[in-house]
Amino acid sequence: MANDKSWRSAFSVYAQPRVRSMIFLGFSAGLPFLLVFSTLSAWLRDEGVERSVIGFFSWIGVTYSIKVFWAPVIDRLPLPFLTKLLGKRRSWMLLAQLGIVAGLIGLGGSDSHSQLQQIALFAVWVAFCSATQDVVIDAYRIESVVPEYQGAMAATYVLGYRIALLMAGAGTFYIADYASWQVAYFAMASAMSVGLVTTLCIKEPEHKCSDEAVLRENADVKHRNIWRRLSMSFVDAVLNPFVDFFGRNGRVGLLILMLIAVYKMSDITMGVMANPFYLDLGFSKKDIADISKVFGFFMTIAGAALGGALVVRYGIMRPLLLGAVMVAVTNLLFAVLAVSEPSLFLLAGVISADNLSGGIATSVFIAYLSSLTSTAYTATQYALFSSLMTLPAQLLGGFSGMVVDSYGYTVFFVYASTVGLPAIVLVLLLMRYQSRPKAYNHNP
Repeated sequence: MANDKSWRSAFSVYAQPRVRSMIFLGFSAGLPFLLVFSTLSAWLRDEGVERSVIGFFSWIGVTYSIKVFWAPVIDRLPLPFLTKLLGKRRSWMLLAQLGIVAGLIGLGGSDSHSQLQQIALFAVWVAFCSATQDVVIDAYRIESVVPEYQGAMAATYVLGYRIALLMAGAGTFYIADYASWQVAYFAMASAMSVGLVTTLCIKEPEHKCSDEAVLRENADVKHRNIWRRLSMSFVDAVLNPFVDFFGRNGRVGLLILMLIAVYKMSDITMGVMANPFYLDLGFSKKDIADISKVFGFFMTIAGAALGGALVVRYGIMRPLLLGAVMVAVTNLLFAVLAVSEPSLFLLAGVISADNLSGGIATSVFIAYLSSLTSTAYTATQYALFSSLMTLPAQLLGGFSGMVVDSYGYTVFFVYASTVGLPAIVLVLLLMRYQSRPKAYNHNP
């Protein structure tokens, strides 16, 4: 049980500058996500685009799920001029943020009726740059502080991320309601200045390379064999992070990867059709924004804070199980909403429950993924985890519009809840290994 000293220490970490900086980096990471996901779906639906087409647009999110393929490049490759000026992590962060700004401006300048293909291309570009930024911010977060502070880093990151989701969700709805969707996207592009300024102000963290990588690099320089240097760089950047993970976790690593792959499946699958669902029920954009702002935001922050407290009190695995169960159960509430008379009170209750469960699950899951990552391969390993976290759900979510068109919203939300069952089962299986420290080695 946590004592008074541990609780005081837990709260005092929020005074650390790097912990506070994660609010702003979390904002920068969260802002582009909805703009190529549910907010983009709402824009297209509001302009009369078919729901089946909107469902296929959700595959843009697959970009976030394949970032592991270029994470090794970010882990090892310096950028000309920028890396010397800002350091490895900050240089990539700045480049990615500038790419996001350019893509959002491109989206704002596109017409949804005549330039749908152009919108898709700009959305893919924003998603690519945003996924790149996620890789760098995750690496920065893990490398910046000692493992004991990772819970606080995750909590402040979630706070900033949710503020950004509020702006990219409710804020964009407000602007679109009073002006236009194009103006809303221009406004979001300007909001990315928060991330740009933060990147220029923070300090570069210490980046640890594996001892084997240093020895090989010194040997390669001595031999000056270009092919040997390239092959060994590939091994260290791409293969060794996987060897390291399974070396620390053994066969349990397969169960861990399976859990990561399915944990967010129920939540992400449901999210594809959430805003189109609200609009099809007859709620106005202002109604959706109001409820998301008042209930959704604060319930998510409360859930994230509660998730962090539960980890302190009970460890990671039991709160991880609670989050998986709550996400699956709250998706059933959307099925109830689908068969009920439209009611703002009921909508507020369902959104509140959904965001509370999502906040708990997210903060606990970030802490869990961070505990699995080795600082020798920070960007690559965490990108692998976060890619697995979203890829199956994104592929499955692409068919969401077809499920709704064929069977209706009620069946869809029951289906979205059911796909959360594997996560519950896998957490229960992994809890059996909780007493085996080798299965859960923390950062070396």
